[in-house]
Amino acid sequence: QLQLVESGGGLVQPGGSLRLSCAASGFTLGSNVINWFRQAPGKEREGVSCITGRGQRRKYADSVLGRFTVSRDNAKNTVYLQMNNLKPEDTAVYYCAADKNPVSGSCTVQPPTWRLDYWGQGTQVTVSL
Repeated sequence: QLQLVESGGGLVQPGGSLRLSCAASGFTLGSNVINWFRQAPGKEREGVSCITGRGQRRKYADSVLGRFTVSRDNAKNTVYLQMNNLKPEDTAVYYCAADKNPVSGSCTVQPPTWRLDYWGQGTQVTVSL
């Protein structure tokens, strides 16, 4: 089965840090554009970040800019999301997915759903005292 597997979530206090991982299962990440999303209870899914195949372009939602950093290690078939200075409003289930029809040489933080594939099961991030 071709999918992405998220890990690294957990409970952290405000101001703390977590690093999420998004590992490819059954295929090679290679040149795939990878997106990170999150969804809090009762809210719509929100695009958080994206990274192009070689990592040359990275983009972030305004809500996480300056606090989150996306990176990738294609040799390890994994994309990472380093989250610093976490806030309670960052609490959500975090997902990664591949954008199968990205803009050439770039990525989109909130692409149309029809372009996304290889969804994982998500990893819960809870920011609370």
